[in-house]
Amino acid sequence: MTTPDAIHSRRAFQEGLLRWYDANHRKLPWRTEPSLYRTVVSEFMLQQTQVATVLPYFDAWLRQFPDFEALAKAREDTVVKAWEGLGYYRRARNLHGLAQAYVTALAKPETAEQWQALPGVGPYTAAAIASINHGEEIAVVDGNVVRILARLFAQDTEFKDAATAGRILGPLAQKLIARVKRPGDYNQAIMELGATICARGKPLCLLCPVRLHCRGWAVGTPEKWPRLAPKAAKKIVIDRCWVEKSGKLLLRQAPVDARRLAGICELPEAAYLGYDPGREQPILIRKRGIANENIEERIYQADYKQVDAKQPHLRWVTLDALDSVTLSGPHKKWIAYVLGGKKDSSHKDTKITKVNA
Repeated sequence: MTTPDAIHSRRAFQEGLLRWYDANHRKLPWRTEPSLYRTVVSEFMLQQTQVATVLPYFDAWLRQFPDFEALAKAREDTVVKAWEGLGYYRRARNLHGLAQAYVTALAKPETAEQWQALPGVGPYTAAAIASINHGEEIAVVDGNVVRILARLFAQDTEFKDAATAGRILGPLAQKLIARVKRPGDYNQAIMELGATICARGKPLCLLCPVRLHCRGWAVGTPEKWPRLAPKAAKKIVIDRCWVEKSGKLLLRQAPVDARRLAGICELPEAAYLGYDPGREQPILIRKRGIANENIEERIYQADYKQVDAKQPHLRWVTLDALDSVTLSGPHKKWIAYVLGGKKDSSHKDTKITKVNA
């Protein structure tokens, strides 16, 4: 398939992809019991989050908010709490706002353009919803699709980033979906192919149903595409404090108008509390990566008399009531880990050290 304009070749590509999808797609709850609401919720949850992580949240979400109406009526703090641990909390607030807009709309959105008018719905999400639930012939373009397109056409352009690649390769994606019989299944199929077969590192080309259409496979080095400009890695070190007083833990709650983590609680940064750990050993060190950032967070145990606990947005939460506040995913795990270590200690005031454990 040298270009997507060759009708016979395009049809063969579409049909081969759909046959493979019908026989091999993963049985996911938004597919086995499809509905508009399930599609919307799954698309929001799957933004920058893996399927395996989403599955338990999706089931719990549907039990708590079974439809648009139930979600629209819920309090925002209840919605955000239900999202706890999934990260990127703006998605939860946008989904809540979308439900409220949807149930009050006199004319319900159906086209991708109409869906984009709702909170948190970008071109990709709009295309997914409109194609899967309304049969619109519009292509989705995410990282998986970019990778497939770049390999199909051996696209040698070096893109600034994945978003730039998506904008440039979008017209190719739209030509490939033209005149397809089942737009929604086609879009799910091409995303499924990228997630399970056309992988980043070592694509499983011999299992690919459309490899005969792929220039990258013909050349023999499909893994070299797409070509994205390398980003310099950034190392970030954050010192945080574990401060207890009378059975309460000191947390910082981000302001409701914060750009990130609005209303979410975390262990406060040492600098925010005016605390200098000096040569103290952290009780816990955790490392994680976000995009091109390598983040190391070190948690120090500090006496409440050593910190400025009168700073704004700080709150004392009893250890027994930690489940009542919404913590960011990493901090929820870290707090549980430290508390677990304290329970294992034979002396209440013993300082624990669980560095990189």
